[in-house]
Amino acid sequence: MAVPKSKVSKARRDSRRSSVWKLDMPGMTKCPKCGEYILSHRVCKSCGNYAGAEVINTESKKA
Repeated sequence: MAVPKSKVSKARRDSRRSSVWKLDMPGMTKCPKCGEYILSHRVCKSCGNYAGAEVINTESKKA
């Protein structure tokens, strides 16, 4: 059975648990049609476009 030879200090323990393992923020890009910031490879919520084509009709939701 594995037993630690000595105590691990709080600094060493906390540096191991630091933000090195956390994920980065996903890439934000501007929508080419309306200029809003959106997540990459997703439909724009303000204008409803994706890859230059209208996917969602947003005018019917606003009215």
